Amino acid sequence: MLMSIKTWLFDKPNTDCLALYAKTGDNRYLNQLVAQYGNDLYHYLVTQSDKDLALDICQQTWLKVIDKRNFYNDQNNPKAWLFRLARNLLIDEFRKQQKFVELEDKQLFTESQDASYHYDYEAFDKALMALSFVQREALTLQQEGFSLEDIVAITQNNPETIKTRLRYARQNLKQQLGGHHEA
Repeated sequence: MLMSIKTWLFDKPNTDCLALYAKTGDNRYLNQLVAQYGNDLYHYLVTQSDKDLALDICQQTWLKVIDKRNFYNDQNNPKAWLFRLARNLLIDEFRKQQKFVELEDKQLFTESQDASYHYDYEAFDKALMALSFVQREALTLQQEGFSLEDIVAITQNNPETIKTRLRYARQNLKQQLGGHHEA
């Protein structure tokens, strides 16, 4: 008995714990899933919204995982599946609040640049938040370690659209940050 409790408490998360949770409904796997992806999910959401909304959407995402676990296909990338659920919930919330405006990929910054604006985390965060939702999302997902194919699956766009969004996001960041820093 002691061995099983120790195993339950200290086992490293299984990389396919979403598939195991989907098949069994065992909360151990859900806990492992939260431990494995919770911070990344929150980070993605907070870069797309604010802290309060990110926390709310995180909670809604885990509830959706519980509700929709039978729809998970174990050939999917579990992290990409989670992020797609979170993305859809976030967009739904933005639409409810009438804050979702999917700006064109080619949109450039309209703010005047401040020559004294030096690169720091605050400047980068401000520049990142000034990107259109679709550009910020593509760049953030790439920075989270998702491949182009994963980003395509999460956003349900074609690869060329994602490549374009990434290119424009980098151009916009360079413009906003004065062109002196790599994005």
